[in-house]
Amino acid sequence: MAAYTLSILIFFPIVFSIPIFFFNKEKTTLIKTYALIISLITFIISVYIFFIFNPDSGEYAFVERRVWIPLLNSYYQVGIDGISLLLILLTTFIIPLSILASFNTIKNRTKEFYFLILLLEGSLIGVFCATDLLLFYFFWEFILIPMYFLIGIWGSDDRVYATVKFFIYTMTGSVLLLIGIIWLGFLCIPYVGFFSLDLTKLITVTSSLPMDKQIYLFILFTLGFLIKVPLFPFHTWLPDAHVQAPTAGSVILASLLLKMGTYGLIRFSFELFPAAFIKLTPIIAVLAVVGIIYGALLSIVQKDMKKLVAYSSVSHLGFVVLGIFALTQESLQGSVLQMVNHGLSTGALFLIVGMLYERRHTKEISEFGGLMKVMPVFSAIFLIVCLSSIGLPGLNGFVGEFLILVGAFNAPNLHSYSYTIFATTAVILSAVYLLWLFQRVMTGPIENEKNKDLKDVSKLELCTLIPILIFIVWIGVQPNTFLKISENSVKKVLLIYDSAKQRINNNDAVPK
Repeated sequence: MAAYTLSILIFFPIVFSIPIFFFNKEKTTLIKTYALIISLITFIISVYIFFIFNPDSGEYAFVERRVWIPLLNSYYQVGIDGISLLLILLTTFIIPLSILASFNTIKNRTKEFYFLILLLEGSLIGVFCATDLLLFYFFWEFILIPMYFLIGIWGSDDRVYATVKFFIYTMTGSVLLLIGIIWLGFLCIPYVGFFSLDLTKLITVTSSLPMDKQIYLFILFTLGFLIKVPLFPFHTWLPDAHVQAPTAGSVILASLLLKMGTYGLIRFSFELFPAAFIKLTPIIAVLAVVGIIYGALLSIVQKDMKKLVAYSSVSHLGFVVLGIFALTQESLQGSVLQMVNHGLSTGALFLIVGMLYERRHTKEISEFGGLMKVMPVFSAIFLIVCLSSIGLPGLNGFVGEFLILVGAFNAPNLHSYSYTIFATTAVILSAVYLLWLFQRVMTGPIENEKNKDLKDVSKLELCTLIPILIFIVWIGVQPNTFLKISENSVKKVLLIYDSAKQRINNNDAVPK
């Protein structure tokens, strides 16, 4: 099994999504249960990989390599390090919870819905495993299909507009990425001897490319990733997609799909073009800080709960991007951990908003108030998740943000404390919009008669939220459980930075 571990993990949910179409469409309980079992087995496989993974080397593990498209020298090549393993675990953890959250909300075309969820899971795992650029692009692009239908079929009233906007934005980024991949393959022919899209091979030769071509390639790759993050000013598709998506779609989009962009920045933009990465850091760092503050300010003025959480994602992922471009051990590990933290906290917030929507069929903040009186357990969970997203010490969000800010403060790659100082203001702003949201929805008198008979959190909803709460506290109290997984992988990435920085300082980094 060890030789095929990653292939089993990738294709298990994809292959076993097909039998769903042979179920009687009237037996919705069977369909839901089957999808949940498949996703849970996938999670168990990923946990098995977690326990047998050796984080000490920092090298790729469970590597598989087989000829895929001989004409292009493209291989089915997969492998994982500590960075990708954490994101795979996040994926396999969030998908079963998204399926569970859909048990009472998806009532039409259930076969198609759960088929697409499992298809999406396998494709996401493929993105985090692929070490051949064409294979990576295949999984990257394939994810658009299930997400397009999840929003377009099961979304809210303006789902068509949101779906088209989401598709156009992300397709634009994908086209730029594809151009970059093809161009890179041709440029490296003189160095490799043939057209190659093997990431591990290209990393060793891209530093020999002329600086101007490195910069052009870096821009093509990075724009594709920044649109997916999304970083300011490429973020406008995100609030519309979140507001219109079903609850499971919003959870998967926020927790998992956005991490494809930040993962791509580390795995491809930096590892392939470190010299260009270093030279263009000030521009991206400014956009990250603007996104952090801009997203937080827009969250404060939102009237729709989903839009508020969506704009908070723009702010929080700005922190992740800042940490990546700071390029210190603390900031980069903080960014990797914060990807996981954001997936947990923001995923939980979307689940909570979805639960309120199912009770009242509205996401307007003004429609609520005083819910603590009738939903005390739900209120307690909501408060913990809000505090987690704010970054309260003892909960997961604090560890990631603190590492990013500490790492960015003295980062030689940023050349200034100002990035960190401005970014820190968003910590205060996040407390403003999240605590104000909690206050308006949960505290005070019940002025709307429709809220007086609302039921507290159900057993099914508890089963969805409690696993996330466990990890929110676990990461906050014992972060080293997860930090040690990525530590040596981050050190290996930073060796590329040190080497590129030395060549730049010696003025012989790349040919002019």
